[in-house]
Amino acid sequence: MPSNDVRTLAQAAVPTAAVGALAAVVSAVVAGGKGALGAVVAALIVILFMGLGLYALQRTAASLPHLFQAMGLMLYMAQILLLFVFVAAFKNTTLFNPRAFALTLVVGTLTWIAAQTRAHMKSKILYVQPDSTPSPTGDRSETTGHSS
Repeated sequence: MPSNDVRTLAQAAVPTAAVGALAAVVSAVVAGGKGALGAVVAALIVILFMGLGLYALQRTAASLPHLFQAMGLMLYMAQILLLFVFVAAFKNTTLFNPRAFALTLVVGTLTWIAAQTRAHMKSKILYVQPDSTPSPTGDRSETTGHSS
């Protein structure tokens, strides 16, 4: 993974993990140990799903740039649907508090999206790849600027 992608991943995962930790503390106070467990599981699911999605999106951008926007839209829709499936699947669980799980899942997802958006807006990504190989003749075939 290029360093810019790792930086974006870290800038999105760290705030999400912090929100997950905060949600675990609040859930522990409000709903006890099961609430804390639900919040931790939800935070881990958000970081795992969104991280894998970001990785897949970056690989698509590198290999198939013409599909980047469509892939991004499809990926976010699939991630949101999968998170809804998790909420529905664990709605009646006794393993952890489902309300803490669902709320942490939603807040963690929104945190990830906001942090990833911020990281992308602050990153300096070249949209034109500079030519690093000199011409075979060693001279420049075009001039830059005006010659007066």
